[in-house]
Amino acid sequence: MNSKKYHRKMNISRKIHKIVSFSLDEPLSQFRSFISVASSAGSERAIFRSIGGGDETMAESGGGIAHRLASWRCCCVFKELSFIERRRRTRTNLRNASMIPPFNKHLFGSRWRSLGVSYRILSMDAREKSTSTVLESSKHKRVLVFVVMPVDTFGADASGSLRIKRLKALTVSLKALKLAGVHGIAVEVWWGIVERFAPLEYNWGLYEDLFGLISESGLKLHVALYFHSNVHQHRKWGVSLPLWIVEIGKSNKDIYYRDISGLSNADYLTLGVDRLPLFYGRTALQCYEDFIVNFVNKFEPYIGCIIEEISVGLGPSGELRYPAHPLGDGRWQFPGIGEFQCYDKYMMEDLRIAACQVGKPEWGDRGPQNAGCYNSLPPGVPFFGDGQENFISDYGRFFLEWYSGKLICHADAILAKAANALRKYQQTVETSVLLVAKIGGVYWWYQTISHPAELTAGYYNTALRDGYDPLASMLSRHGAALHIPCLEMMDNENPLSYRCSPEGLLQQICKISKKRIHLIRRNANERLDKTGLRQILANCNHPQAEAVRSFTYFRMNEKIFSVENWNNFVPFVRMMNSDY
Repeated sequence: MNSKKYHRKMNISRKIHKIVSFSLDEPLSQFRSFISVASSAGSERAIFRSIGGGDETMAESGGGIAHRLASWRCCCVFKELSFIERRRRTRTNLRNASMIPPFNKHLFGSRWRSLGVSYRILSMDAREKSTSTVLESSKHKRVLVFVVMPVDTFGADASGSLRIKRLKALTVSLKALKLAGVHGIAVEVWWGIVERFAPLEYNWGLYEDLFGLISESGLKLHVALYFHSNVHQHRKWGVSLPLWIVEIGKSNKDIYYRDISGLSNADYLTLGVDRLPLFYGRTALQCYEDFIVNFVNKFEPYIGCIIEEISVGLGPSGELRYPAHPLGDGRWQFPGIGEFQCYDKYMMEDLRIAACQVGKPEWGDRGPQNAGCYNSLPPGVPFFGDGQENFISDYGRFFLEWYSGKLICHADAILAKAANALRKYQQTVETSVLLVAKIGGVYWWYQTISHPAELTAGYYNTALRDGYDPLASMLSRHGAALHIPCLEMMDNENPLSYRCSPEGLLQQICKISKKRIHLIRRNANERLDKTGLRQILANCNHPQAEAVRSFTYFRMNEKIFSVENWNNFVPFVRMMNSDY
């Protein structure tokens, strides 16, 4: 290459902020069908104005767009990602380029424009596209993006049977997410739906249909097996525990967690019944194991090829924690410290045994009596301050070690059974599936010495003790990944008086997890603004985030497909997908 041509290519490469690889492998007939569905689902036209056409006329004239899409196989579209602040330099290796287009100021506008707009295209050999792109960075790595299904995915028909709601609109949405670069969909599989009416009677019909629909859209699956209820959080669309469990709970409320006032929380079975045969001859652990094994047997053809990650519910909201901060029933409001949840008769009996074993039987009659209530704030609570029998006293350390230790033992037992059920799929890379455990992001009062909100949730983490290290050690024994929230949060977005630090919490968890377990990350609150998405991207590419495997966006709804939000979301997904 002569010097003049070399410098011309160097100048061109400096102007490129981002080259987005876009390969369309679907046949022309599928795209025609895709556009046809979009036209019949009028509410979804905004999707196609963002990803396939500039206006409604283009959305309706699907044939023309389909021909253009089909002809644009294996191409790269130049664009600028406006929410990325720093400029990135590009590689100078453009040897696969067959045509270098002229650049103009409109090509690098700050908005993500649709594929229907007349862009200049840089075509290249599909076999070499992995070596021809894109941007140079030693830190950024590819992070797979999953999107959680809508909370109201299922609804009852006229006969009362559950079915997939708005099937056409959902099909369009899945295809749009696939075109945007989303890797897969996270599906919540509810114990209260599958084993609803009688023990050991499983009905997977809804999930067979849903998994098939997702697979046909070319997307992978993260499956979350949930053993909790979300009725208190979503009264209209909530899923209860299995009805036969609910019937047992009517006569024995101690199968649920209780607080110091005796109020129960029916969202999840207390870990005190893990090994008690109270459920038609089965223990709670056996119920969980039977459900997991039946799922694995039912969906064996999907595991490893379509189902890439399986999360196992370990508590309220699927997270390994106590329901110390219950949502929806009015007992707790942010930023209250919450209450200890150990007052059902089964956990109290275990506490008495533990106290006798250390020679302090008087410690087994009660939990902390000076720990405040749900909405207390730390400065006025003796147990979390310098009061008698506080969190660093002999009694305080005994209780917190027992309380947090029971939670880790609960997770250890369930994950051991799940890992055993999935062991045969771990033999080869082709069928490997990742086992996942979720924890909650309790970030308020993190900047205090006692971390009271974490202590009531079951995380024995203070300024004097690392409470997440034992958790990481337990997960590593089972080859399980840790699913952590709060990626979109920043310390300066919270009131100073609440001593919040979501960033500090994430940094601590990343540090203890490094090189031991994989991390899967998610947002806790819906964020589609550029600031929130930029924070997620930064956290996924933090120097201490080497083990981050994927990110779960919470969750799919109509807002994500509005033009403004879609223009933010698509570049975000592209950046997460980039491996440079």
